[in-house]
Amino acid sequence: MVHTTDESIKNLPSKLVNENSQEFKRQDVQYEDLSSDFDSKSIDFSRQFCSIYAVRLAELRETLISRVVAKWGDVQIVKLAELEDFERQECVIIGTLYKHQKCKPSILHELSEDHQLTLSEPKSNYCSEKDQLFLEDEMLRIKLVIEDADLKNYVTGVVCAILGHKDKNGNFEIKEWCFPGCIPRSLSTQPKSKGKLVFVSGLDLANTSTNLSLNLLTEWICGMAGEAATQEDATDIVRIIIAGNSVKTVTKTNTLMGHAEGKAQDAAITKEVARATTLADSFFYEIAKCCCIIVMPGQHDPTNAMLPQRPLHPCILPLTSRFQSFKSTTNPWIGKIAERIIMGSSGQPIEDIIKATGETNISPLDWLEKTLLWKHMCPTAPDTLPVYPYSVKDPFIINYCPDIYFVGNTDKFETKLWKGEENQMVRLICIPKFSSTHIAVIVDIETLDTEFICFGTE
Repeated sequence: MVHTTDESIKNLPSKLVNENSQEFKRQDVQYEDLSSDFDSKSIDFSRQFCSIYAVRLAELRETLISRVVAKWGDVQIVKLAELEDFERQECVIIGTLYKHQKCKPSILHELSEDHQLTLSEPKSNYCSEKDQLFLEDEMLRIKLVIEDADLKNYVTGVVCAILGHKDKNGNFEIKEWCFPGCIPRSLSTQPKSKGKLVFVSGLDLANTSTNLSLNLLTEWICGMAGEAATQEDATDIVRIIIAGNSVKTVTKTNTLMGHAEGKAQDAAITKEVARATTLADSFFYEIAKCCCIIVMPGQHDPTNAMLPQRPLHPCILPLTSRFQSFKSTTNPWIGKIAERIIMGSSGQPIEDIIKATGETNISPLDWLEKTLLWKHMCPTAPDTLPVYPYSVKDPFIINYCPDIYFVGNTDKFETKLWKGEENQMVRLICIPKFSSTHIAVIVDIETLDTEFICFGTE
């Protein structure tokens, strides 16, 4: 039976235990998609990618000026072109960080090796001892004097203000930093609705479609597992949010360009993706019959590679897309569920930051917090993270104070409740890959309390 009305969603049964048992009703809450800024219809592909840096700096400059005055008082704010007149004088400069790294991927380098028939493996770390940090505005660039240990804390694309002075060598010595910060929360209202959200990522249905853990997850969500009390608890789940890589967690590439064997590889890869997409449709279909579901694409799902990734097309999900309870969204995604603003990505922005810093020992949760303070979801784009050539507005600037801010496809589950200086309270979450951890994350809408449930069989 296909449910096509909002009324039908409210009356979705969680489970009928037997013919004489009661029927549990799943709760219903308001949902609003706030991802309109990620609409790519107005993108002009004739523009250069550098335009996004200009609009990013222009939009965040005003925010930084007010924060500089609040933090450092009556201090001189100068443009880089005016630094000649302020040598050895303490002042503030505002601009965009640029981290010079020779190991970063370069299209020019790839074109110079275009005649090679084998593709090189993507690098997992862009860092080297020769890395340098610069600050640039609309016209000029200046080298920053910074310790190697501190250099790893910053990436290209971050807009900031720096207090310091220009030395005799023409470099800028740093005394203190100032970042745009998280936007203040306007109202601290508690949500009127109660319920729970379930976050899952990295299902990898190409390889785990027959996995017992996946079946247990489906039965739990749909209220077909456990005793009557457990089934009734399942009705508290108001949304399932799938944070990317549902089809696959690794993309196989053709490593034999121009060879006959390469064509066979292409055919095998296409066949595998088609089979896995069908499995994903069947999995989403089972959940959408019982609960509202939001599906984000991931790095290895069948959609565009540039961020923001477009929603999975209804044509590749013919069963699930007919349900009103199913929403296919962008990556990154911003939405409002029961007065709670939820924002996050399927993992590419944080993964790219880790590559640019080389700090694999630092938790993705810490980088997630830094992007909140940098007021930007994808600072390394378009330098090492592919995005559309935006020239009017940078859609990745964080203009909301989220209640829940997550990153998907991490190696393990982590969470913390971040509290800001201006009435901000944000639940940060790392959602692990389900294919390897068998973990789903549960968040209480009312209290933001977070826990996980493991469907492991070991």
